[in-house]
Amino acid sequence: DLCAGARGITIDTDADRALRSADVLIDFTRPEGTLAHVRACMAAKRAIVIGTTGFAAPGLAEIRDASRDIAIVMAPNMSIGVNVMMRLVETAARALGPDYDAEVFEIHHKMKVDAPSGTALKLGEVVAKARGVSVEKDSIFARHGTTGERKAGSIGFSVARGGDIVGDHTVFFAGPGERVEITHRASSRVTYAQGAMRAARFLVGKPPGLYDMADVLGIK
Repeated sequence: DLCAGARGITIDTDADRALRSADVLIDFTRPEGTLAHVRACMAAKRAIVIGTTGFAAPGLAEIRDASRDIAIVMAPNMSIGVNVMMRLVETAARALGPDYDAEVFEIHHKMKVDAPSGTALKLGEVVAKARGVSVEKDSIFARHGTTGERKAGSIGFSVARGGDIVGDHTVFFAGPGERVEITHRASSRVTYAQGAMRAARFLVGKPPGLYDMADVLGIK
């Protein structure tokens, strides 16, 4: 409250009241909180930026349904750099092809509650889509014991947690005689705030729909 007051920011726990004088709500909470805010935005006819991850299928379905009535930007990572990384990963996955095994690695601070991160899962989806495979059927989450040979076309995910690491993501493409690595490292959460503000400005005046950061950045 002290910091907010010094910057002229009002702290309010009532989303309905706050939305009366706002055009866009920015939400980085938990899935249950986000869904409550989506409902509040629908009632107020306001747009919403969603950076929350860890939704179950029913929650995602509710958000998709809401996008018929209000404008929504939803992205697992609001960092401009990460979203540029996703386009690079898409290009690499398509160009290198299935002879290059894809592995997604991420590490975050020890307080993060979901794993893999929403960003890591999205990176896996990008690889899968570029290669025409199913991320649901062809993903491998961690390995232990005698696993046998790697399944052709699979997408691996590895996760680490520790300290106060803001967030690192690397996609490896390991091929015959060489390896390509595409990495993004966040050193400050400011990058997420800047991306979220850019998404909020993008939404003002937009028709109902479910947008992502590629739409915001004009790189779709």
